[in-house]
Amino acid sequence: MNNPYDHLKYSYESRLKRKITQWKWRALHIDPPLLALLLLLTTMGLFILFSASNGDIAMVIKQSLRLLLAFIVMLIFAQIPPKRYYQWAPWVFALGILLLFSLILFGRIDKGAQRWLDLGLFNFQPSEIMKLAVPMLLARYLDDKQLPPSWTILIITCLLFIPPVLLTANQPDLGTAVLIAISGLAILLLAGLSWRLILSFCALGSLSMPIFWHFLHTYQKERVLTFLNPDRDPLGSGYHIIQSKIAIGSGGLFGKGWLEGTQSHLQFLPAHATDFIFAVNGEELGWLGCALLLAFFLGVFARCLFISSQAQDTFSRLLAGSLSLIFIISAFINIGMVAGILPVVGIPLPLVSYGGSSLVTTLAGFGIIMSIHTHRKLWSS
Repeated sequence: MNNPYDHLKYSYESRLKRKITQWKWRALHIDPPLLALLLLLTTMGLFILFSASNGDIAMVIKQSLRLLLAFIVMLIFAQIPPKRYYQWAPWVFALGILLLFSLILFGRIDKGAQRWLDLGLFNFQPSEIMKLAVPMLLARYLDDKQLPPSWTILIITCLLFIPPVLLTANQPDLGTAVLIAISGLAILLLAGLSWRLILSFCALGSLSMPIFWHFLHTYQKERVLTFLNPDRDPLGSGYHIIQSKIAIGSGGLFGKGWLEGTQSHLQFLPAHATDFIFAVNGEELGWLGCALLLAFFLGVFARCLFISSQAQDTFSRLLAGSLSLIFIISAFINIGMVAGILPVVGIPLPLVSYGGSSLVTTLAGFGIIMSIHTHRKLWSS
């Protein structure tokens, strides 16, 4: 006959093992659900990249090494308590501004853009720092302020993030400048900015479009005109979008099959391993492949928002929320431009597109989010 206390003993041991496992992960300052989702997303990214690169195993290995480095950076950032990020925020921001100014004198010019500093062993893009520095500084500034922000606080906040936006746009790098601006606006949104003010800013931005148009470079104006009418120059500025939409549309529900895409393998689709890699996914894996990739993105975003909601102070909540929004909006902008519903701005698909600087910055941001979650006081668990 079974001992009636066996059930209670098993239940206690099960809870104890679960608590020990949670303690081990917490001691490492790792959030298991977020880590699992990031690994799934990056693994699918390598899977797509292998086909997008026409089976170039060297490119996949190079990207894998970059991912390894980026995950190590994420783990390092996760060990740093949020209070350190609070203390370092002004210095990181000042360093980023200094590096952006140094581009004017020492930046390497590539394809008409001056975005990179040549550090010998590798090239570095200073504007990537600002995607972390701006949220950190603004979250620190608003930490002890009354929220929602008053008009004075609102103006000061905008004045803080406008300089890095203008310096980045001047390189020119409109895509990264947009993301830096979004990081600042995300902080204001999370700080409780009323929808009336948000809509007012949107209306003001729309009315200011003729002014912004005057300062755009010729190729940027071409991108906007092409977005409005891709057929105006089908073999020139409209070529990218037309071929991208053909690739996605030809995939159908199930796709043509992995390694069976024609648009990328026959070189019709430009930048198929970088900015337009989502089109390769759509052509080869179809609607189901796109839905799976989007599910991974939304899963990561949802977990990050949950962590933000559990933060114990205003600084941590605003910082985690802003980094989460930067991630998902980056993905939205890339997918939108590939699908032809947004202008082409040169933003890679986070954790999927081939590249290095953006990859490291993105995972460093997730390291900060993990730090915010795992450095909470134990009584809040």
